[in-house]
Amino acid sequence: GRCFAGNAAMAGCCDVIIATENATIGMAGPAMIEGAGLGVVAADDIGPVSVQAPNGVIDIVAPDEAAAVAAAKRYLSYFQGKLAGGVAADQRPLRRAIPENRRRAYEVRALIETLFDAGSVLELRRAFGVGVISCLARIDGAPIGVLANDPLRLGGAIDSAAADKAARFMQLCDAHGLPLLSICDTPGFMVGPESESSAAVRHMSRMFLAGARLRSPLFALFTRKAYGLGAMAMAGGSTAAPLYSAAWPSAEFGGMGPEGAVELAYRKELSAIADEGERAQLFETLVRRVYERGKALEVATQFEIDGVIDPAETRAWLKRSMLGATVEEQGKGRRPSIDAW
Repeated sequence: GRCFAGNAAMAGCCDVIIATENATIGMAGPAMIEGAGLGVVAADDIGPVSVQAPNGVIDIVAPDEAAAVAAAKRYLSYFQGKLAGGVAADQRPLRRAIPENRRRAYEVRALIETLFDAGSVLELRRAFGVGVISCLARIDGAPIGVLANDPLRLGGAIDSAAADKAARFMQLCDAHGLPLLSICDTPGFMVGPESESSAAVRHMSRMFLAGARLRSPLFALFTRKAYGLGAMAMAGGSTAAPLYSAAWPSAEFGGMGPEGAVELAYRKELSAIADEGERAQLFETLVRRVYERGKALEVATQFEIDGVIDPAETRAWLKRSMLGATVEEQGKGRRPSIDAW
């Protein structure tokens, strides 16, 4: 229903906001708006779900009050320890989760649903910062936070909204002592004049600050693209920051994508070739060379990641990693509160 003024301010201080589809949330109701000389506005037009979900205010939208209460109970359960059991799906389909064509997008939510206990995934802020997915899940009944890039949105690039979403989710997991798995497939931070107009420098840097302050164990899984500062931010600031890191054979690493790297580094050589076909052939040869240097197996030999694993073994790797966290790393978190935003 309606939540205005002081009630909205209290809601904004909460870790999570669960709202029914008919809710309206605003820092002032119709009377205060009219009293301020800002016109007559209907209550249902002040902060409806259609506005407050995409802008990040609402974490979970429920169809009605009964569903909202059920969502609240489910949300709280992740912070009350391990549950018994946990049914796992067949993990072999993960070997086919990444398309052979490295430029094709795929549904990362299906990957997450397969990896964790059946029916255990609860996504937060789904309509906001859509380039990043943040959710709570369980593995053999043990709760864990999951952060993932979405290749279907902006190719997995992290814009300002996605960076805010990721940074706050790191804080949430840290405050409650939840381990965090970061599933990385990103070409990096979104760049360009339009991106900078969104105060990208400040928003994106929040991920580095949140990662640097993490006390809960962080695990990184690189499934495909791991390029630039965006990939570093997904890993808590560096590939050396996670407690354990692993990559699938499909993973590729670098300061930027191989195509862009070749265009910048070999611009003079390419422009010197008059024949268009010959130029394209050289370009593809150079791209393959850069790509081979950044493949997961090559990067693992340089000790930038802990290892390369069979995708079907990811669940087993994660369970071992969680068991390997020290008592201090499995603590209750040291953050007294998390940002409202």
